[in-house]
Amino acid sequence: MSEATLIKNARIVNEGTITEGDLLIEDGRIAHVDRHISPKNGNVRVIDAHGMYLIPGVIDDQVHFREPGLTHKSEIKTEARAAVAGGITSYIEQPNTVPQATTVELVEEKFNRASEVSLANYAFNIGATNDNIEDLLKVDKTRIPGVKIFMGSSTGNMLVDDLKALERIFSEVDNQLITHCEDEATIRKNLEKYKAEYGDDIPMKYHPIIRSEEACLLSSTTAVNLAKKHGSRLHVYHISTGVETELFDNTIPLEEKLITSEACVHHLWFNDEDYDSKGSYIKWNPAVKTEADRLKIWEAVLNDKIDVIATDHAPHTKEEKANPYTSAPSGGPLVQHALVALMEFVNDGTITMEKLVEKLCHNPAKLFRIQERGYIREGYHADIVLVEPSRPWTVMEENVLSKCGWSPFEGSTFKARVSHTFVNGKLVYKNGQFDESQMGQRLYFERN
Repeated sequence: MSEATLIKNARIVNEGTITEGDLLIEDGRIAHVDRHISPKNGNVRVIDAHGMYLIPGVIDDQVHFREPGLTHKSEIKTEARAAVAGGITSYIEQPNTVPQATTVELVEEKFNRASEVSLANYAFNIGATNDNIEDLLKVDKTRIPGVKIFMGSSTGNMLVDDLKALERIFSEVDNQLITHCEDEATIRKNLEKYKAEYGDDIPMKYHPIIRSEEACLLSSTTAVNLAKKHGSRLHVYHISTGVETELFDNTIPLEEKLITSEACVHHLWFNDEDYDSKGSYIKWNPAVKTEADRLKIWEAVLNDKIDVIATDHAPHTKEEKANPYTSAPSGGPLVQHALVALMEFVNDGTITMEKLVEKLCHNPAKLFRIQERGYIREGYHADIVLVEPSRPWTVMEENVLSKCGWSPFEGSTFKARVSHTFVNGKLVYKNGQFDESQMGQRLYFERN
């Protein structure tokens, strides 16, 4: 049982408002939120949060923690620690591990492991292949959040490229479908062109030309059209181009949308001019593209064509990243720095704090119908984060917490920092110190 905690004088950001007030945590839940709350007895820990934002714990709907089978890159324990240090209290992890999580039994093994080592709350998607439709139909939708479909190849070789298989998945699987959208034929054609000129050592700046706007739009359009044809619930991960944002609707509330989309931190922060200085450290699939694309993605976040902001946290080792273009893997660590990086856009007026909380906390909970999380509401699980908006710090190799030991943000100075993270009422992180005496919980999902 978690001890009672009273957070005083916080700037509580929730459901479109910022209010000065107090919050009481009892028995792992949010017991009371009010303008002034007095301790009932002396057994309550009191935290003065004057000047700090109090927000719901961030829900990251797309991470790759690499366990099992790829733990030389990262593992659930290390990445969950980095996540809570970054204000992420719940995550949904992806199936392209070794073995690939393409059966209910293999997904449940990942849940069992997380129950032993994950400081943050956890859920795991099941992966689609060209021939595992029967496994997908067995999924309990209250226990597994969605079916991940790689419509473009990425780490793990889980490409689903058989149109008949896609038609069956979209028509028969009554669960949240999630896609990585890049057209493989277009990518292969572009890659062969640059390999003919450069061999394997293609300059990194050509990555967004190889994994091009055309490749993204073709695949995203296919996915959206399949979802419309079959009335499927579709969530398109990591939109990387401005033109793709036109595929999505902002005229209806999120609760009524069947087709939704997501932006990732790297596509909101970096552009193709950064390849010269960052190289493979900003090599992601889909690729970081132009400044015009970055601004258009921000526009879609703000006008609600894009519903969620996530990380696509996907670590690789420095040694792997040092390889030539064709063998340097795509992906990088982001959970520790996502929230504070996005706070820079609050500081410069790009996005309000209320809107940021909507995209990071409320909307993932709403989209995946996560039970009793994502909001500051009495009775909800006390997943709570305190953020100091003006306490600058610089990202350096020695303060990177991900197992891979590097960050694309190294050298960046952020104004904000996460000071306290509560998971299910337990203070698991405070100013660089962890309490690992209580693990996170499995996420559960409301389903019709």
